[in-house]
Amino acid sequence: QVQLVESGGGLVQPGGSLRLSCVASGSFFSIYAMGWYRQAPGKQRELVADITSGGRRNYADSVKGRFTISRDNAWNMVYLQMNSLKAADTAVYYCKSEAALSATMVRRDYWGQGTQVTVSS
Repeated sequence: QVQLVESGGGLVQPGGSLRLSCVASGSFFSIYAMGWYRQAPGKQRELVADITSGGRRNYADSVKGRFTISRDNAWNMVYLQMNSLKAADTAVYYCKSEAALSATMVRRDYWGQGTQVTVSS
């Protein structure tokens, strides 16, 4: 299994910054794409950003130019640097990882428990 643990959420004023971290642990063969999703109250979970094992990045239009995703493959970690935060960024942020438990098993997605980000003055 793969366990994902997020950290770094909290309360920040509009215009501020936060850095989220997520570490993958457990017994697995390989980690592939990793990403961040968010879910605001009353809304569906949406992609924020993801990154392949080779470093190709993809961002939601709403965060382009403000958020940066990165990863450390040696430590199975993914980060989300969030700058110029807005009230609309308030949500629970979830880490997702695509992984295979062995060389012959299919890949599947694993999710963290989420970390709350609140942007408010």
